Amino acid sequence: MGVAIRTAGGSDRELVTRLLDAAFQDDPVSGWIFPGEEYRRTTHPRLMAAFVDIVLAEGRVDVTEEGTACALWLPVPADGGDEHDGEDEHDGEDEFAALREALDPGNERIELIGRLTAEVHPSGRAYEYLWMIGVDPGHQGEGLGTALIGSVLERCDRDGVPAYLEASSARSRGLYERLGFELVERPLELPDGPLMWPMWREPRASR
Repeated sequence: MGVAIRTAGGSDRELVTRLLDAAFQDDPVSGWIFPGEEYRRTTHPRLMAAFVDIVLAEGRVDVTEEGTACALWLPVPADGGDEHDGEDEHDGEDEFAALREALDPGNERIELIGRLTAEVHPSGRAYEYLWMIGVDPGHQGEGLGTALIGSVLERCDRDGVPAYLEASSARSRGLYERLGFELVERPLELPDGPLMWPMWREPRASR
């Protein structure tokens, strides 16, 4: 049986935020950004909400009809990798600093995670960026994440567009490898924290 997927709108903001918060509470990178269970429980949702707002405005959020899984995608233009050159670099730094100031001013890791991942983003080609994908913990292992990603990868293959992401755990890295993603150079080492795996997928030729 197939998984019904729709494009989320503004009315889905709270649903998508709750999904991402629940899915990433135990994620290694979320634990690094927000160390301490109680601190993470109270502050982590605000960061997820900020991510949802960005993608609703600039990209696309896909959600299963049952509201049990979601994926955040951003289209990146071919010159997107030049965002750290000249004035654009300062604009990016200001954006990360503003996010930290708005959410949790004393937590420098909110700003740092944005800077570090931006530094490893590919340049020179347009691609679809899978920013985040979250499945409700009670529905993990049902193939929902694969279905969400696969629906976009089919379009990428049809249009000849690559896809990119950063895996935040070894488990998710395995899923992405099965979908055709490959590690880009070496893992990203977070200071005193876990690894992230930048991964790239070339479009597959239509048969």
